[in-house]
Amino acid sequence: MRISTPAAVRILCVFLLLVCISVVQGEPAGTTASEAKKDPQAVKQALAEFNSLIGGWRGVGMIKRNSRKGAWSENAEWVWKFKPGSTSIAYDITDGRFLKSATLSYDPEQKRYLLATVLPDGSSRDYSGTLNKDTLVLESAPNQVGAVYRISIRRLNEKRTLVLFEQKNQGQSFYYRLAEVGYTREGTRLADPGSGGPECIVTGGAGTIQVSYQGKTYYVCCSGCKQAFDEDPETYIADAKQKAEERRKQNSN
Repeated sequence: MRISTPAAVRILCVFLLLVCISVVQGEPAGTTASEAKKDPQAVKQALAEFNSLIGGWRGVGMIKRNSRKGAWSENAEWVWKFKPGSTSIAYDITDGRFLKSATLSYDPEQKRYLLATVLPDGSSRDYSGTLNKDTLVLESAPNQVGAVYRISIRRLNEKRTLVLFEQKNQGQSFYYRLAEVGYTREGTRLADPGSGGPECIVTGGAGTIQVSYQGKTYYVCCSGCKQAFDEDPETYIADAKQKAEERRKQNSN
């Protein structure tokens, strides 16, 4: 069926009108309603639970616990990522057997953490889940054959973290272990959050990298926070002063 030129022009005008209405209402074309309603501060606050992971880690992976058979070594780094309208934490792995990279984000409406992963073969798999004390448990949707995958990230302490990979096949009610990676933090940290040592001026985590602005020295916890600070130092300095004033008032009450 052929569309006449006047009809095509009317269709184009309607489309452009809808785009203009979307922009005026504050929702750019291509942005879903749920994305537009996300609270950036709530996302950042939820992800701040994982400030202790920011930095570099040395890992040893094992198929069977306490068995060196099939074991391997890998390195990982967790870095804050700030983009207009979104905040996330990148998890990059070198020589990983089960993951190549991942991005951790948060959905404040569903109150669930989201993990978008890239596997060693270049394929992708998405997970979602919740935080239970010190362990973040994330599950994938069933794949084409009904298999479900689970990743559990358990923070033992400041220097030790475990990442467990499990799978459940269609018809099974239980997960079985695929492997576990035990991570040890590279080097030593300058301070723990709230310990009185340097704090990251962007996220409030442990400050390990010096930055400066107008002759004054501040600290950030990773390259992502350094980039964010360099792009807008005055905003983060003002936020840090406001938080410090709020803490001072709470302590005085």
